[in-house]
Amino acid sequence: MGFLNKSVAALSLATMMSAAGQASAEGLLIYVSPDPIGVNAFLAMGKTGIEAAGEKHDMDVKTYESSTAAERRDNVSAAVNEGADIVVMLGFEFNDIVAELAPTAPDTQFLIVDQCIENRPDNVHCAVFREYEASYLMGVAAGMLTESNTVGVVGALDIPFLHRYTDGYAQGVESVNPEATVEVRWVGGENPFSDPVRAKEQALALHSAGADYIYTATSGGDFGVFEAAKEEGFKTFAVDINHCPTQPGVIVDQSLKQVDVALVAAVDAILEGQPQTFSALGIKEGGVGAIALDEAGIADSGCLIADHPEVAAKLREVAAGIADGSIELTDPMQAN
Repeated sequence: MGFLNKSVAALSLATMMSAAGQASAEGLLIYVSPDPIGVNAFLAMGKTGIEAAGEKHDMDVKTYESSTAAERRDNVSAAVNEGADIVVMLGFEFNDIVAELAPTAPDTQFLIVDQCIENRPDNVHCAVFREYEASYLMGVAAGMLTESNTVGVVGALDIPFLHRYTDGYAQGVESVNPEATVEVRWVGGENPFSDPVRAKEQALALHSAGADYIYTATSGGDFGVFEAAKEEGFKTFAVDINHCPTQPGVIVDQSLKQVDVALVAAVDAILEGQPQTFSALGIKEGGVGAIALDEAGIADSGCLIADHPEVAAKLREVAAGIADGSIELTDPMQAN
């Protein structure tokens, strides 16, 4: 069933479902990942989110995992041909693909999470995050805790988007410790988002250069950084979800990103019939955050931030300032 076919263009899918009065699933959501999901927590949140959206709206759900650029395009095309009402894609890898395919499939809705494109057709929707706000908090913590006055950050790939992590972190460090040095390393290679071996090598190089706290934004490579931290005794900050319970004694705090929540909200808006929906979520909206901000849950988080109440209090103070606008941050992506 096409989402906006000519005979029901004025009706949302939710309305059609209600009118039909059927108990069985109506409609289809397909999630296309840029890489195999595996242990990649970020991609796993996309799957969790689309499954929650499917349950909420009584729609069938499928996931197509990709490994190469060609597979990404083929999977998006296959999703359209399968009759998906909404095709959900996660990451910058789909920007050119959706720009090419969306105009050829006007009855299909396309949702890009974590990215957006210029000159969007009416059937292309975006949900993005202000990752630099949460990364700034990680930098504040690193700047307060460092004993060597050298901290590091490992990013997956040197592209403007990932400077939201590296530059945001560096700005946070500088805000509380202008004397500290921030070193940056990139994973690169053929699989920059899924290469724990190369990520570990970069983390070890940073530690050899004196970094005692290292922020890792490498998706599937994060586990290599955790392994290096266990071997060499430095501490880390990580991204997306709480890894602390499975990496005890290694992680101070996390820059959290609620991909699953944002995905459900975006699907809601699309099913209401809104064209070109767009959402940008930061600390104020609850789209990004940190373990330290959850005063009730910090003690049970497994993260080392629970052992540093003065740092946690500072992070809450800074987060409040970002949320109310008294602390103004500039998106590093706009400068790269």
